[in-house]
Amino acid sequence: MTDPTRYAIHYQPLADALQVLDVQHLIDTTTDAWYNQTLCQVGDVVVRLGVMQGEYHWHKHDEQDEFFFVLDGLFRIELDGMDPVELRPRQAFTVPKGLLHRPVVPQRSAVLMIERADVVATGD
Repeated sequence: MTDPTRYAIHYQPLADALQVLDVQHLIDTTTDAWYNQTLCQVGDVVVRLGVMQGEYHWHKHDEQDEFFFVLDGLFRIELDGMDPVELRPRQAFTVPKGLLHRPVVPQRSAVLMIERADVVATGD
């Protein structure tokens, strides 16, 4: 069972339409080892900011793809039965629904994630 206190996950969007959001300030001031903040909702999807370092647990999303876009750092995604994918700044990758995966982040990194608004960040 996943320990939910291990991650700082915030599902409530920080900004609505027509509001400016200082994402760099969030990155610079985050002290949690694994921080996940919903920035905004656009239709049925949300844009989330992850600032993280370390290993996440293995999980999957049965009904949803998950998109990752690296802003800075080094972000590795381990995939069940496949070679891991390593992403550097300005690189992106989509994990298809139903695929068991886990992020392994060797250095502090900032990542944007786009997924449906009803996703549970820790997996199904």
